Amino acid sequence: MYEFLQETVGDYMTRTVRSVTPETTVADLYRLFAADTFEAYPVVQDDTLVGMVSKLDALKPFAFTEDQLVPHYKDGMAATVDEIMSADVIAVESETHLQRVLELMIKHRVKSLPVVDECKNLLGIIAREDIMRAMALSVLQYPPSLPFAEA
Repeated sequence: MYEFLQETVGDYMTRTVRSVTPETTVADLYRLFAADTFEAYPVVQDDTLVGMVSKLDALKPFAFTEDQLVPHYKDGMAATVDEIMSADVIAVESETHLQRVLELMIKHRVKSLPVVDECKNLLGIIAREDIMRAMALSVLQYPPSLPFAEA
């Protein structure tokens, strides 16, 4: 398990990441969610991470509000990602230790974190499945095999 403490994001992150732009419509976002198993997408503008949008965010245009008791489906589907995304994003760098990623995921109750460079350019994503894979590999290597003298 000690090996896990030394592992970094760069060794386990997914480098090929599907992202959306702030101008993506909710209708297009729904089609993306239907096509794969992702729970959220990074929102990128000019290669820079500007937010995250989740399945829960995609439901926002259809919720009852004080201003609108009956949401209009057509208007909700025409809304854009920049209207519903979370702009306050917790991101990590590829050198971040997986133990720190695990702490952030638990504290903020998120399933994945975007990986960025110092300029906030999106490099990849690290998901809880990546953390679990790293832990499993560390457990398989532990305990180290020790030679025992035969009696």
